[in-house]
This record gives sequence, structure tokens and C-alpha cells, in this order.
Amino acid sequence: MWRRESTIPVRIGNVVIGGGNPIAVQSMTNTHTEDVTATVYQIKRLEKAGCELVRVAVPTRDSALKLREIKKSISIPLIADLHFDLSLGFIALEMGVDKIRINPGTVPNRDILKSLVLEAKARNVPIRIGVNKGSLPDNYSKDKEGLVRCALDYLKLVEDWGYNNLVVSIKSSDPEETVSANILLASYVRYPISLGVTEAGGGWRGIVKSSIGMALALKEGIGDTIRVSLTGDPVMEVKVAYEILRTLGLRKRGVNLIACPTCGRCQVDLESYYKEVESALEDIKIPIDVAVMGCSVNGPGEARLADCGVAFGKDKAIFFIKGEIMGTFSPREAIEKLIGYVKEAERSKNENVTTVLLSTERDA
Repeated sequence: MWRRESTIPVRIGNVVIGGGNPIAVQSMTNTHTEDVTATVYQIKRLEKAGCELVRVAVPTRDSALKLREIKKSISIPLIADLHFDLSLGFIALEMGVDKIRINPGTVPNRDILKSLVLEAKARNVPIRIGVNKGSLPDNYSKDKEGLVRCALDYLKLVEDWGYNNLVVSIKSSDPEETVSANILLASYVRYPISLGVTEAGGGWRGIVKSSIGMALALKEGIGDTIRVSLTGDPVMEVKVAYEILRTLGLRKRGVNLIACPTCGRCQVDLESYYKEVESALEDIKIPIDVAVMGCSVNGPGEARLADCGVAFGKDKAIFFIKGEIMGTFSPREAIEKLIGYVKEAERSKNENVTTVLLSTERDA
């Protein structure tokens, strides 16, 4: 089995991917890069959600010239996404971007590409060779073999020009093809792999496609950085990425919400309470398991491994910590205690928080 620990480490700004480093979560802005205010605002939102690398489109000279101003205003590495007009890459490098992405399917001139590679080498800025099935050059077969062959050919091209500070990706809108292509790619290269299902769509459909494609590849040990490509607000991409990694045990960050499906025993509007807890704890960064259970059957018994939780009955609820019942309260009071407990744990960030709060609840 391929192991991500054996990939070559590549530094992108203050983030290192590959070599067994944590799988980095990245996203891409959907603002016009020329609009610095809007772009920085969106990146700040992405940072707050946990984004560790951000890519921006660079389709015009004006957008390229704004990259320095954007970079000065954010805290995470900035990646320039280049297509067709590679001359913009020279401006992007001059503006201080941390990485550039090149798509072989949109590179019309190899002489300019060579010059750009040599300029990136002079600045030691990593390059991602990013192959997408939708823009695969005509001389490659439109299957996993063609995707991999294109990536390998362009990697060798750059290597022959004397540069190997590289990241690679091959993406398809078909999750199964994405997985099989990346497994094949990983048998040939040790460069870090940027993993994702491209053009996955929006809403639950896009989430399902991305989750399937990424989970299967990640379980094979493939993927050093991931981007969930969704139609809509890119902040959702970051949330879904962390949920995938957390579910697979590959990253520990934020709240793991446990909730039972509703049934005839449930005597409260569990969905509303769940959404309230989810919204209230959206920005929590410490890893913590929180249960919101609909009845005593699915209460602290089934959720005993959760760090904390509530279980509802008719007009009442129990609040529990580590499976131990702290008391019976009104549903509203129980929810407030649950949210308060988690937020206090975030503020305290120390191993004694459970002991302290247990004592507080018993004395109440």
C-alpha cells in the first residue's frame, strides 16, 4: 500500500505537505481577484474555518498585480492558479505568491512554460502540475491511463529543466476514476499528491461525490493535501474536508457531532436542537465529541463515549459528561449547559477542564 509518509516534503509558505505531515486542507476563492477587499474578506472567512492553503484565479494582469496586497493581508499561503496566459505567472512570482498551479491542458507555449519554471526555480517557489480530465490535452486518452501519462510527461518535462520542487494532482468529476487514477499515479511518483474530485457540484450531491472519492483514496494512504470542490461558498469546502479527515481519523479538529435518527420515541424537535448546537459550536477548534440524542434509549448509554451530550425526554433532558449524568433539566437549560461546557473547554484548553466542570455541576 502507498504511504503518504514516503512522499517528498514540499514547503508552501509556512505549511509543509508530504513526508507524513498532516494532510493540509485547502480551498479556492470564488471572488474576482482584482477585488482585493472581497477576496481578502473571503480568505479571512476561510482561515477562520481552518483553511491552510488558499488558491486564487489569476486571469488578468490586474489580478496578478493585486496578489502582493492580498498576500500581505492574510495569514495562510497564497497560490496562483494560472491558465492560458503564463506570462501572468512571472508577475505572480514577483508579487510573492507561495506556489503556482499549472494545468497542462491550458499551456499553449512550452517555451514560456520553461521560462516560468526556471523563474520559479530561481525563487524556490513550488509548482503544482494539475491535470484535469475536462481539459486533458487531445493527444492523451480520456481515461485514467491518459490522466496519469499526462501528469508524468509534464513532471518529467519540468525535471528535465532542472526543477523538482513539485506537487502533482490528477482529477476527474467521476469519484471512482479519480481514485483509480490516483492509485496508479502513486505507483510512479513520490511527489506530494493534491487530492480532489473536480466539478463535484453543489449541495449534498457534491459532498457525497467528494467524500466517496477522497475517502477511498485517503484510506489507501494517498493524498497530502485535499480540496473539496463544491459549487457555492468555499467555506463549506473547508468544513466538509475536515469532516472527511476527522471521520477517517486523519485529523483531529473541531466538534464531532453525534446524533440519533429521529423515531416515534422522540418527543422534541431534535432537528432544531441539533442545528442550534451545530451553529453554536461551529468555530470550536479543539477536538471534542458532542452528542445530541432524542430519547433515553439513545441517551448516555449509546453515546457514553462522547465527551458530553444531552438526551431528551418529554419536556425534560439530561445533561451528561463522559456518560455520567449531571442532572435533569428543561430542554433549553440542557442545551445551554452543553454549549457552555464545550465553549469553556475551548477557552480553557487544558486537561483539567472536565474535572473542574464536573465539580461545578455537582455543586450546582
